[in-house]
Amino acid sequence: MSRLPRLKKRREFLQVASTRRKWVTPGLILQIRKRSKPLSQLFKGKNVAWPEGQPDIRIGFTVSKKVGNAPERNRARRRLRAVADLVLFKKARSGFDLVVIGRKETLTRSFADLQKDLKTALWRTGVHVDAPADGRKAKGKS
Repeated sequence: MSRLPRLKKRREFLQVASTRRKWVTPGLILQIRKRSKPLSQLFKGKNVAWPEGQPDIRIGFTVSKKVGNAPERNRARRRLRAVADLVLFKKARSGFDLVVIGRKETLTRSFADLQKDLKTALWRTGVHVDAPADGRKAKGKS
């Protein structure tokens, strides 16, 4: 399993934040932005081949100083990256930029709970593959 493309520039993070679409869970905050162009067009002319079967999403991670000192922030970011790599390949709808923001609870929350938090946030924002596109609760789902 390869790594998902990352958001790296401040401008990219601000674009996602400016849409004001987010979901807050105990372990993380997920911000989303629907992209107008697929990644294959963004990378046009840069000699980048898009892997078959990989979702057309980019993701960024951020953890503020409120979470703790540098080693704690790095640990929180590593945990979020691991959860995202496991969940997003199977559960994310293509065409989105995502920002995952770490919280104080990211450090102490169990890995299974972090996975559940990310799946819930994906569902509620409409990015989950099984969720309705507008993020509302689907009929017949609990």
